[in-house]
Amino acid sequence: MSSITHWLSDPRMHDYLAIVKGARNGFVYGVKVRFPHALIMAILFGRGDWKSRLLVIYRATKQHAFNLAKFVSLYKTLLLLQRKANGGKQRSADTFVAGLLGGYVVFGDRSAVNEQIVLYIVSRVIASFMPRAGSPYSKAPTGASGSVVRPIPPDPRYFSVFAALSWGAVMWLFQHRGEAIQPGMFNSMTYLYRDSEVWTDLRTLLWHNT
Repeated sequence: MSSITHWLSDPRMHDYLAIVKGARNGFVYGVKVRFPHALIMAILFGRGDWKSRLLVIYRATKQHAFNLAKFVSLYKTLLLLQRKANGGKQRSADTFVAGLLGGYVVFGDRSAVNEQIVLYIVSRVIASFMPRAGSPYSKAPTGASGSVVRPIPPDPRYFSVFAALSWGAVMWLFQHRGEAIQPGMFNSMTYLYRDSEVWTDLRTLLWHNT
């Protein structure tokens, strides 16, 4: 076994290397998620020439990727520090504290990308309070660690009510308080529900929006 391999497999280095790997995975995931989204948004709603649109795509992808990389590495670092301060044992509240501080430092500055990420997280937190169904999404264990915890979908009866209330609320907001909706979603809803009310000929009815 080479010295590098021995060093990488050293249990004493695991927690520190996990921080590095977490930053790497955060960056890669951010690119995979943001780039196609930014590209589609630039095609559908972008303004200006393609040079300016590509710049917007690059900036959004860069911010998403680096923010996720920073958050994952900071979160893991804070968990490690708390664990060391508690004699090597992790407490239940440690994850909340690490997430709280990491979220404030990394995502506390308001930007279009950060706002979208935070709203995505908020929706998942709220949805988690719905009663769960009787069986998980999949019977196979999830996660590289072999965890036996399996996500369980919401109870269909409660999910129906949740979906109805969500759509009713967002459509009311769009019509009466559009300024309160996140810009990306507002643009999408404008395209779907307002632009579809306007056309001048067969071309703008079936082929081109305006």
